[in-house]
Amino acid sequence: MDSQEMNLRLQIVEVCKKLHNGGLIAAGDGNVSCRMDKESILITPGGVSKADIAPREVAKTDMGATLLEGPLKPSSEIRMHLLVYKMRPEVSAIVHAHPPIATAFTIAGLAFDSKVLPEVWLTLGKVALAPYATPASEEVARAIEPHVADSRAILLERHGAVTFGRDLCQAWMRMEKLEHFARTLFHASMLLGCKAPENLTREQLSKLGAVA
Repeated sequence: MDSQEMNLRLQIVEVCKKLHNGGLIAAGDGNVSCRMDKESILITPGGVSKADIAPREVAKTDMGATLLEGPLKPSSEIRMHLLVYKMRPEVSAIVHAHPPIATAFTIAGLAFDSKVLPEVWLTLGKVALAPYATPASEEVARAIEPHVADSRAILLERHGAVTFGRDLCQAWMRMEKLEHFARTLFHASMLLGCKAPENLTREQLSKLGAVA
């Protein structure tokens, strides 16, 4: 194993610990991956607590989900990750987590509009909602497919969220931003008597586009 691969494995472990410590996953929830090269990826194994994962436990697979290296099977959500990598060549890292407040919005059927806050719109853009799909099945990949091409973050109905990035740090920060916004949106809706807060105006969004 060369130094580049070990560094990526260590970064995946770090992101997993951040997800756990931030309350974005529990027990064996969630999965994290990154590109190794054009032919392979590194991805967390299934059924392992992300709080305790070791670098050597991270699975290495080819783009067909065949295990190349690692003592454990890759995450059962690997098909979702591979779909994104195939559709988005510029994406090099993916984080799937179960952020509680953001997930609660999908259960309650409440609007989750990132146009409410400027920094969220600049960071995440439009946050799509993929319809419910059976976890760990091919349905998840099919559910997100219509949104992959133009998304940085996608909510999965009753199943958390997935964020993409140019590297593991960016993918993680987008997940953190998603849940932070969900908390803000929740508190604002409570203060407004369960009404959705108003979006930024078209003019304000246009100005944001100029500074992005």
